[in-house]
Amino acid sequence: MNRETGSRSFLDAMALSRLAAVPLVSRRPMLGAVSGRHPSPHRGSSVEFAEYRKYVPGDDPRRVDWRAFGRTERYYVKEFEADTNLRCCLVIDTSGSMGFGSAGATKYACARQIAGSLAYLAVQQGDAVGLACVADGVVTNIPPRRNPAHLTSLFNALENTKPAGPTQLIPVLHELAESLRQRAMIVVLSDFFVEADELRSCFEHLRFRKHDISVFQLLDPQELDFRFQRPTRFVDMEGGPYVFADPQEIADRYHRALRDHLAAVQLIMRETAVDYHRVRTDESYERVLMQFLIGRHHGRGQR
Repeated sequence: MNRETGSRSFLDAMALSRLAAVPLVSRRPMLGAVSGRHPSPHRGSSVEFAEYRKYVPGDDPRRVDWRAFGRTERYYVKEFEADTNLRCCLVIDTSGSMGFGSAGATKYACARQIAGSLAYLAVQQGDAVGLACVADGVVTNIPPRRNPAHLTSLFNALENTKPAGPTQLIPVLHELAESLRQRAMIVVLSDFFVEADELRSCFEHLRFRKHDISVFQLLDPQELDFRFQRPTRFVDMEGGPYVFADPQEIADRYHRALRDHLAAVQLIMRETAVDYHRVRTDESYERVLMQFLIGRHHGRGQR
């Protein structure tokens, strides 16, 4: 634990110490530049046996399995799973709606806690981390790096960014799918107040590029419970017109529309094999991250 983590309001050194007990792992093979803890699509030196293959001229004779030769009188070479590092790309929705918060913390504040913690954990285990803040386009873009000093730039961006404007999350995710040359773990944090059908194409695009995708959908308790008691002016925080309405008259329609939207989002996440987590901003972010890390550890190797 370094001085950098203790100086940031959105990081808890004790929580990070507890979270570090569970490694951050990829569900899909990664293509990294150095040895690490994540599965690679290539073969290499490891303790994890993969398969036998026939010996061909040029293979190292030390890799011949002589026990197999004694049984079959044929030369076989043992193949092992290679391990590598990964690139973790954090994509945070910083549009105006992420600035809403009725329980003391905004959705962006919650996203900042989760993203900052994941960045720290990834760099501590030798992985590269980058950050993209998205509103009406890409507000901040920090390419992935493994250097621990890189965290200062990333934490500064998280601390200084303010939610504002409309969201262009869908086109940015499509752009990300094309611009990332190697497989990566992509973590998206947003309230996903976008057209649900448009999410399918961008996640299918990312999956086609063999990225490992995780999503945290952040929702405020007031958005879920809609506990307004008297006529209220509802303001579109992304720049649209406001609506003055009696909550008693629109509550049923609101809950129905929200329920349908959340069900559609969850279905798309499941069908596109996205690691999906719905988060209330009044939840403990440490508990949310611990469930995320443990779930990925148990599901390692799934495709």
